[in-house]
Amino acid sequence: MILVFGQNGQVATELARQAGDQVLCLDREAADLSDPAACSAAIETHKPRAVINAAAWTAVDKAEDHEAEAAVINGDAPAAMARVCAAQGIPLVHISTDYVFDGSGTDPWVETDPVAPQNAYGRTKLAGEDGVRAAGGAYAILRTSWVVSAHGANFVKTMLRLGAERDRLTIVADQVGGPTPAADIAAACLSIADQLIADPAKTGTYHLSGGPDVSWADFAREIFAQAGLSPEVVDIPTTEFPTPATRPANSRLDNAALTAAFGIARPDWRTGLSSILRDLNALS
Repeated sequence: MILVFGQNGQVATELARQAGDQVLCLDREAADLSDPAACSAAIETHKPRAVINAAAWTAVDKAEDHEAEAAVINGDAPAAMARVCAAQGIPLVHISTDYVFDGSGTDPWVETDPVAPQNAYGRTKLAGEDGVRAAGGAYAILRTSWVVSAHGANFVKTMLRLGAERDRLTIVADQVGGPTPAADIAAACLSIADQLIADPAKTGTYHLSGGPDVSWADFAREIFAQAGLSPEVVDIPTTEFPTPATRPANSRLDNAALTAAFGIARPDWRTGLSSILRDLNALS
């Protein structure tokens, strides 16, 4: 059994969907990440063959005013999980983010590039990465970006709602990255967990993002095209859409190391988007 922290989030939902009774997904009542000791205890109690941490504080703007709370959930809790996993010889797959980088340039980020988070969310996620590494066990830190699915709140669902309501939308065009379907992240996590059990030497930090890289505005255009919606999309710069937390202009991630180590190809987000739209139609 693989123990998953998170139950209702986008990736956790897909993990349960794909792996069924092969995973045990813990909700906040079973293991609250604001109580790292409870996370440690859950691992000790269930004695899984692997752990996937798919839970996090993901409210990026809210973290600006609540960094201490976010730091416990995104930093202290993963570190606590990693220490127990290391002590018991259990591999840990931990999901992180491109926000650990400063968002400069136009080249895809590789795992060894210097980190320099520009907002509270990124700082707390980097603390979690550092804690996982420091524990000394078998782990894979999986940095990803722009997560979307038929579940929860995300850009696809927001665009579908706004695209049905409005004739014209202004959308940021100078932030570029790889939209990543949660289904692809879940599949990667399951494969990585199994491979780490067999070969702990694959321990390390990896990147997974959907391709091709695209701006938010062009991502919206593809969403509307596939959904049969036709609002006008007007490109705007980030300066015209201010947010409490600084967003990176460059969220591109190089996936080569993941492919080389685990045989996981970079997913095409356009295919994933089609699946998300089918899921949403089935739910409606």
